[in-house]
Amino acid sequence: MTFQLDEVPLLSRSTVEREEGLRVDAAKQVELWRDGRVLTVDKYGRTPIRSGGTELVYEDATGAEPPADVVLLGEEKGTGYWAKLVSSPGQQPAMDWRTWQDIGKADGEHWLDLRAAGSFLDATSAGLFTTAVALLSWHRRAKFCANCGAAVDRVKAGWATQCPNCGREEYPRTDPAVICLVHDRDGADGSQVLLARQPVWPKGRYSVLAGFVEAGESLEACVAREICEEVGVDVADIRYLGSQPWPFPRSLMLGFAASADASQPTRLADGEIEEAYWVSRDVLREAIAAEREGREFWLGLPGPTSIARRMLESWAAV
Repeated sequence: MTFQLDEVPLLSRSTVEREEGLRVDAAKQVELWRDGRVLTVDKYGRTPIRSGGTELVYEDATGAEPPADVVLLGEEKGTGYWAKLVSSPGQQPAMDWRTWQDIGKADGEHWLDLRAAGSFLDATSAGLFTTAVALLSWHRRAKFCANCGAAVDRVKAGWATQCPNCGREEYPRTDPAVICLVHDRDGADGSQVLLARQPVWPKGRYSVLAGFVEAGESLEACVAREICEEVGVDVADIRYLGSQPWPFPRSLMLGFAASADASQPTRLADGEIEEAYWVSRDVLREAIAAEREGREFWLGLPGPTSIARRMLESWAAV
């Protein structure tokens, strides 16, 4: 038996109805707007959160019908959920996810992004926040027609744009990226995992390997290519684990596992990978335990909101 994800990735959780019919039913949209709840998001992908980082702060809908600058996130139990872009309350601090999470645990209202708040939110809130960030980020970058250059209009409750000049419709971009946990061949799930660090990451922070899918490439081929390019290791036994939206700005992370011969020498991609190590399951378990207990440890891990963390914890638990 090979390992699987032991839980649904945190940003893959959602409970609201996202039926396409809601996006073309103007009368239904007016009804959902009447008592709707509006999530405000700034250009940094932050929204106000309170109650120790667990509760999203909504505005009440105003006016007889939804304005042009809002997007429909979905419906749950007759309540319409919407989102809009607002001005930023100050600059985005340069802090890692652990610092953001400490802020999120404090009393009061704080503007937090998905990396910080995703692990605290319930399934409904996580799904709404993730969708809002993805849609609003796309609208910020897709204001003009790719065909003729004219300014576009939002249609279908914000789930598409249409050019008033040439009629071209566009839909939100999603860029597929693979992320792969590579283990050795000591048994079905191995006893070591290959972790790497990008130069831009804090010293001591490591994760599994990832990369974007290229045109005309299968997901499995991308896994093999990216790992070989980044660390010079050939992999086999590639298998799918699960997926998670990662709207920074518009990725869909597709999780895989693969095996490799740990005796292969690593060859690090210049400028992309600064360090890469094989780490035992016991060491990984110690790193997870140290983080939960607030202890210092030489091996730092990706934040709990990421699918990378879910993959590592699932493998460590075998």
